[in-house]
Amino acid sequence: EQNFENLRNDNAIYVDKTEYIYRIITSGRVFFLSRPRRFGKSLLLSTLEAYFLGKKELFKGLYIEQAELELAAEEGREAWIEYPVLHLDLSNNNNRIPEALEINLNDQLAGWEKIYGTEPSEKDLPTRFRGIIRRAYQKTGHQVVFLVDEYDKPLLDTLTTPELHNDIKNKLYGFYSVIKGSSQYLRFVFLTGVTRFAKVGIFSGLNNLKDLSILPNYSAICGITEEELLTNFQPEIESFASQKKISRAEALALLKKRYDGYLFSEEGVNVYNPFSLLNVFSENYVNDYWFTTGTPTFLVEEFRRTHFYIPDL
Repeated sequence: EQNFENLRNDNAIYVDKTEYIYRIITSGRVFFLSRPRRFGKSLLLSTLEAYFLGKKELFKGLYIEQAELELAAEEGREAWIEYPVLHLDLSNNNNRIPEALEINLNDQLAGWEKIYGTEPSEKDLPTRFRGIIRRAYQKTGHQVVFLVDEYDKPLLDTLTTPELHNDIKNKLYGFYSVIKGSSQYLRFVFLTGVTRFAKVGIFSGLNNLKDLSILPNYSAICGITEEELLTNFQPEIESFASQKKISRAEALALLKKRYDGYLFSEEGVNVYNPFSLLNVFSENYVNDYWFTTGTPTFLVEEFRRTHFYIPDL
């Protein structure tokens, strides 16, 4: 799993997506993005986290470095403010165990309470979450940033167990309802997932949630465009062509045939799957990298249930 801070500190290749960060932070407060797995959602969230933590050294030479200075001057504030950031990751739960979600949420809340404190009256998860947001604002003097990675994984993992699925849905609804009630303490909220459950049920109270998933201007926020491929990966393309004993043009045609063509908005631009490209360049071997690791478990099981043959992934 890629992390923005690690990539920048290791001088690894980073395809500059910070213009999208700038667009987002200047156009609203509550956002949702749906993308398949292995498309860079976690990297995007870690980039947002680094920005809101004021880690300006990580953004040297990127689009937002200058844009943040201009924005701060326009808003009459200091550049690179350090906000309190609450980053909730739901991607690694074994959600088929009934208590798994509650254990995960409790663990993450406990970590935040070590920083921002707690009160005896806060007994259940939503009340504790609400108290953390309020105290984070009061202690730092800055509104809170709340980031959620794979908000829908507990729901997807339990689609075939309706009773547990509904229980999880109710728990998440209660937890996320805190966002609307704490809006005065929140600077920014960004949620990612594989599905657009965001339009039903658990986010019904968030009337101001802006869904970026199919907007043309954000079609390339995750993934790698052809222009970005040619700009950032020239040595890797040449090495791949050499290893395969084909021309550069043939190498590009092969990569395009296998890994291009993901289109998230009718008027947007195609993108390559980044996970597949990175694996091809690492191994110099063409394979179905995204399908074997990015296909949701529930979809594989549904194919199997309907008598399709799907090998173990």
